[in-house]
Amino acid sequence: MQINTEKKNSANATIKAEFSKDELNSKVDELAKKTGKEIKVDGFRKGKVPAIVVKKLYGKKLEQDAEAELVRKAIDEAYKELGISQTDVIGDIIFKKYEKQDDKIEVEILVSLNPKFDAKGYEDVVPSYEVPEVTEDEINERLQKLAEQNSKPISITEDRELQNGDIAIFDFTGYLNGEPFEGGKAENYELEIGSNQFIPGFEEQMVGMKKGENKKITVKFPDDYHSEELKGKEVEFDITLHDIKTKEIPSIDDELAKKILKKDDATLEDLKKDVIKEITLEKLRKMYQDELKPKLLEALVEKFEFDLPENIVEQEIDNLANQKAHTLSKEELEELKGNEEKIKELRESVRDEAQKSVKATFVVDAIAKKEDVSVSENDVMQTLYYEAIISGQDPQELVKYYKENNLFPAIMMGMIEDRLFEKLLGLDKVIKDI
Repeated sequence: MQINTEKKNSANATIKAEFSKDELNSKVDELAKKTGKEIKVDGFRKGKVPAIVVKKLYGKKLEQDAEAELVRKAIDEAYKELGISQTDVIGDIIFKKYEKQDDKIEVEILVSLNPKFDAKGYEDVVPSYEVPEVTEDEINERLQKLAEQNSKPISITEDRELQNGDIAIFDFTGYLNGEPFEGGKAENYELEIGSNQFIPGFEEQMVGMKKGENKKITVKFPDDYHSEELKGKEVEFDITLHDIKTKEIPSIDDELAKKILKKDDATLEDLKKDVIKEITLEKLRKMYQDELKPKLLEALVEKFEFDLPENIVEQEIDNLANQKAHTLSKEELEELKGNEEKIKELRESVRDEAQKSVKATFVVDAIAKKEDVSVSENDVMQTLYYEAIISGQDPQELVKYYKENNLFPAIMMGMIEDRLFEKLLGLDKVIKDI
């Protein structure tokens, strides 16, 4: 066995190994003898099956196992030469070459290692910022919205037509080709006109109706409607309007504050303070996502220079190239199929982004360890459960999807990044002081 190693840089090494045909045959014989002691074959006592019989029965498998053992042995020897251990290795090894010839097998392997760098001085690139101010107009606008959210509908007493913003109480029956269709009927249905809850044209045609009026309208279901029976179809609705209600908006005063804050001694000033805090936090979150986080991440990536593990970069290139491919037109995708040059162009177009992404991951991980910032699997579970509840999904199904698609590490890394950046930026203290 011939082995040559080369340390390309601090994060990558190549192993070149060559096995002769004799070495392979010797290893096959060794495995055949071992297997003969473990299996039972008709006509032979257990543990006494001759190697020649074993080779006839399992020749292909023995050869594959022999090759695998020789490769493992070569890798172990190469690690000793390179002065590395298995714990230094990151990701899967990449076979750059595996060539079988009549008298030998030639192998070339890329091994990538965990980057080592000194993560000192990261505090120097943390951007400064001012806590956003809240204007009087913003406070008043939010108070008005809160008042509207706490309004109650009351029936109008005047004799007038239905208009946008009103709440209509009505019966309706839908007909497709003159026949009622499933899900197209309701009684005393409440609908805010202008909310666009119904299909286009429905609410618009109700405007102008009066209490007790019956009206037939024609609308067309969208082409992408979920029901196969109704998508793109023109239907007729028979509508009877029973009542028109408007929202009675409460005064913005202490009573509203008591209702919203659920405190008997709450005042309008207390509500204003609550609103100021809420708006400030919203502005801070936006500032963090849009400005501070990208700025800090870019600064950290530029701050540190170190070699990147090529296999991890290649994985990220695969990921980004696949994402980009999903945005291409049918014609562009057809051009890619079987076109090695085009595929190479696509991969190269995302290489710089992939390298920055991989570098950022190692930088964040190193600083997070220094700052003692971590995230548990339970933290991820709680986050996913919360997102599921907010979006109306089944929490267990969402968690199952993320586990089956191996998405937990990405979620965990994203959470670590946010916790770390919030700590570096002092957002936790700022939020506490608001």
